[in-house]
Amino acid sequence: MNKGLIFFAFMIIGFTSCENDANKVQAMFEKKLGVDKAINIESFMSQGGMMRAKLTAPLMYRYQDTSSRIELPNTLHVDFYDSTKNVESKLDALYARYYESDNKIFLRDSVRVYNLTGDTLFCKELWWDQRIQKFFTEKAVRIHTKDMIMYGEGLSAPQDFKTFEIYKVTNSYIRL
Repeated sequence: MNKGLIFFAFMIIGFTSCENDANKVQAMFEKKLGVDKAINIESFMSQGGMMRAKLTAPLMYRYQDTSSRIELPNTLHVDFYDSTKNVESKLDALYARYYESDNKIFLRDSVRVYNLTGDTLFCKELWWDQRIQKFFTEKAVRIHTKDMIMYGEGLSAPQDFKTFEIYKVTNSYIRL
């Protein structure tokens, strides 16, 4: 028998017996989502070699996808420090999502930021930009100071929460 004919016969058998499931082939090329889970988190953040914040949370997920992100789904607390390592402000929220590439954290659900003089911000959603050490939101806010309670839409404030700007004050009350 001709060697070329034998080779041709094997090629035909090989091609007719090979069948690919389109879903299995697609799954081979899909990027698998990596998820890391950690409990009882204590994380220290520094800037320029100085400790700037300490974050604690009971649960953390780190997703490694096209852009990495971290979720803290069951509360978090952050202490912010001044240059002498004294606490200057604090933050509490029920949920946070950290976008690593942007260095920004989205906070939601019972967000509270307060400083040592007792000034306190309450809101449902807040962004924390770690690069410029600022908080901001376009959503409703309520601020309590020792003299006043203010309501508004939108806010910008430094991380130490010593000052703040409400974009649109909707109501205020003087405390007696």
